[in-house]
Amino acid sequence: MADGKESLRWSAILSYLLLLNVISQKPKEVHMSLHRKVRAAVFLLFLFSSLQLVLAQRAGNDVLGEVELVGASKVENTSGVWIDGQYVGYLHELKGSKKLLLLPGEHQIAVRQGGYVDFAQKISVRAGEKQTVSVKMEKDTSAQMPRVTAEIKLDVKPNRAAVFVDGVFIGHVAEFGGIGKALLVQPGKRRIKISLPGYQPFQTDIELVANQKSTIKTELVPGGPAEGAPLP
Repeated sequence: MADGKESLRWSAILSYLLLLNVISQKPKEVHMSLHRKVRAAVFLLFLFSSLQLVLAQRAGNDVLGEVELVGASKVENTSGVWIDGQYVGYLHELKGSKKLLLLPGEHQIAVRQGGYVDFAQKISVRAGEKQTVSVKMEKDTSAQMPRVTAEIKLDVKPNRAAVFVDGVFIGHVAEFGGIGKALLVQPGKRRIKISLPGYQPFQTDIELVANQKSTIKTELVPGGPAEGAPLP
């Protein structure tokens, strides 16, 4: 933050010097060069303000610690991730502009996928440091697919939102939309919830008979809570 203050101080000094230079000139010279001097002053202010913003962002990142989650296969990469009980996205998307930046201290990571045992790990985050967590999901041997199913296709935007069936996380929207993709559920009354941080959650009840095919089409409304859906 000291670097940001220093750049602002220098931009003020340079602008002040330009103004003194204009004042010290003869009236005719002032009239001819005033516009050029003002433009130069505005450009310098913009340049140093941009530098201050970059330095401030860099200082903010130094306060946080980065956590990189590495999946062993497609199963892990499409699994949902919760940090301290709040959904943050599916594993493969948590990089670049969506990388995990956490405050220093202890945090609980949970990774979930339908038909697999939850992966859970407690980590200790330190400011300005990056750590890697390897994630491997194990099959849940007690989970059984119903013999008779109904089919639900999802046409939902954004397609990275989390999908819950009867309160159980089963994947993200992109896994259940498009050619050859659908959500298979047990016939009967099912409660579908779709959630994504920054958007209002969508929830609907749907009743299906055996082998019935249905489509849920919606677009999530921006403006929901910054935190994602909590672990049920």
